[in-house]
Amino acid sequence: MQRSPRMIMIFAGAIAVSTASWVQQGWAEQSKQQPKQKTAAAAAPAQPTLLGQYGDWGAYTAAPDGKKVCFTLAKPKSSSTTPAGRNRDPAYVFISTRPAENVRNEISAIVGYPLRQASDATAEVGTTKFAMYTQNDGAWIKNVAEEERLVDAMRKGAELTIKGTSTRGTHSTDVYSLMGLTQAMDRAVEECK
Repeated sequence: MQRSPRMIMIFAGAIAVSTASWVQQGWAEQSKQQPKQKTAAAAAPAQPTLLGQYGDWGAYTAAPDGKKVCFTLAKPKSSSTTPAGRNRDPAYVFISTRPAENVRNEISAIVGYPLRQASDATAEVGTTKFAMYTQNDGAWIKNVAEEERLVDAMRKGAELTIKGTSTRGTHSTDVYSLMGLTQAMDRAVEECK
């Protein structure tokens, strides 16, 4: 499975779009107020488009370089660092599907600061833990064969916890609600059939 830095840029676009809307009225109300701009979408196909907001998860699509990508995105319900109060950029979790690359349900996390080289992060659902390898500010499932098991646990669980250590030794813990994940994933998968 190929981990793509280009995908991080697409996700960053989705983050910018989603953060602004979450702070305002929400995607459903916002889309009723704004006219559709087919010309802008055609001119910038890599710009993520919200397919729907489901609980705490959004479903998105984009087409960088003409290759369709569908993904779900959530931000943590709670975040903490040890030592307490350390500044960092926002954290997010993504589950992406890239049909052109034969990638389905790839889980990745952005933790908001560079992670310690050669250190592992963890993803936890209930009492089940999954090792994640790290690169820059991102983390991915270390054993790709376990990815579907994590997706299944997330679909059935209530919370996902991502833990990691920064290059400066700061430990972070981000807790994500899994409310709406199943619906968001189903919508993203449907879009990328």
